[in-house]
Amino acid sequence: MSGFAEDWQTWKTERERGLADPYGWLALVSLDWLETKPRAYDGIPGLWWQDDEEAHFDPQGADVTHDGVAITEPTSFKLVQSGPGTRVRAGEVDIEIARRGGYLIRVHDPKAEVLKNFRGVPSYEPSEEWVLEGVYEPFDTPVPTTVGAVVEGLSHVYEAPGRVRFTHNGTEHTLTAFNGVNGGITILFTDETSGVTTYAANREISAKPVDGKVVLDFNRAENLPCAFTAFATCPLPPAGNHLPFKVEAGELTPYEQG
Repeated sequence: MSGFAEDWQTWKTERERGLADPYGWLALVSLDWLETKPRAYDGIPGLWWQDDEEAHFDPQGADVTHDGVAITEPTSFKLVQSGPGTRVRAGEVDIEIARRGGYLIRVHDPKAEVLKNFRGVPSYEPSEEWVLEGVYEPFDTPVPTTVGAVVEGLSHVYEAPGRVRFTHNGTEHTLTAFNGVNGGITILFTDETSGVTTYAANREISAKPVDGKVVLDFNRAENLPCAFTAFATCPLPPAGNHLPFKVEAGELTPYEQG
């Protein structure tokens, strides 16, 4: 195995290990949208509701914790729109609270069927021809960008810090980038394999601009959580982020899609 293929296999192994996390995306077993009046939800302790700004939880005497601290009285959670959620632990499950338009709660259960049956992610074989160099063009100020979601009627708003230009087979293409981790960027995209051999709604690649340049390794194009579970609210790519050619690299349609 070449060094390139070996590095890719190491990445793939780590990627699949992350997906197999007992409290990760594959452990989701429910998603409920909170209402304005307190109510109970099947299999979840206490009462839950929301107002215009916060989600609220009354444990009703249940044994639950948040960040390791017991919740013994009504508690409120104010979260950023489309940002990371927070979690309440109840027995062996995590109840995630997140804000996506309104507030939602969803349960992560380490005994979930999807998690139990997970057998990795099918992928194209790695090829160095799908490692492309591009130019990163930061915007003067980040541009708020609204995109759709896999959930009908829902939208997400992200800040786009810039765009990437690259050439494939002699033609230039431009992709809008969102903020990634550790100073990097994330690019959501579709291409001519979407809905054929790869997941229809989206895939993403991560990169880190250096001195105005960026390397796009499509061998590491990942499926978003919505490709594996119906309880995700993943964003769709921004307008213009469809590549008019087949990106025959990266992750294929998951086994979970049948």
